[in-house]
Amino acid sequence: MSRRRYTGGFTLVELLLTTLLLALLMAGAFAGISTANKAVISGEALIDRTNRVRVAQEFLRRQLRNALALSYPVDSTNGETRMFEGDADTLRFVSTMPGYLSHGGAYVQSLSIKSGRGGRELLFAFQLLNGFGDEHANRHSEEADREPELLIENIRSGGFEYRGIDDTGKMSDWTEKWENPLQLPAAVRLKLTMDADSRYVWPDIEVAVLANASAAAASDPFLAPFRGAER
Repeated sequence: MSRRRYTGGFTLVELLLTTLLLALLMAGAFAGISTANKAVISGEALIDRTNRVRVAQEFLRRQLRNALALSYPVDSTNGETRMFEGDADTLRFVSTMPGYLSHGGAYVQSLSIKSGRGGRELLFAFQLLNGFGDEHANRHSEEADREPELLIENIRSGGFEYRGIDDTGKMSDWTEKWENPLQLPAAVRLKLTMDADSRYVWPDIEVAVLANASAAAASDPFLAPFRGAER
């Protein structure tokens, strides 16, 4: 009878082994769940970074591609105007805006690479062409008081480059400064090197500038009367 009671139960060693195996199984399951969770978080971060770059590049392509052959004032005392200003860190031009960001019409837009909290940042600012440079009008302008929009951060180096058409009708070499402010460049390139820690990947983009003055007249009531003259 004593032997039957002994063989029908569990020894302390068996209980310890069972507990150890259960602990190992739980540890393995926890490690698997933790690894899967890290993979999900890493994948979501990669998707977010990819989307940030894609949206920023698509926006830049749209705005530069639709640049308008219109001048904006830069000095009210002598009536000086310019159509395009650009160097390695900043450029300014006139273009239309997406409907959800504007009230219609042409806008003076600027892109700049400046130092910020997230390292160097690519910023975008805009203001209506009608009234641009007018200090009295700017006091009542929402765009004049608006902070620049952040397009991408964690930039280590890089900048804008420009290409035009020379006197022989051929494309010129890329340059970091646009020398003819009364003329649009033929193309704009943006080359950026991102901080390694940010894990951003920024492919170089080249945008052909499609100057179209009639598009401004079609979308801006202040320019519509001059549409026939442009033809």
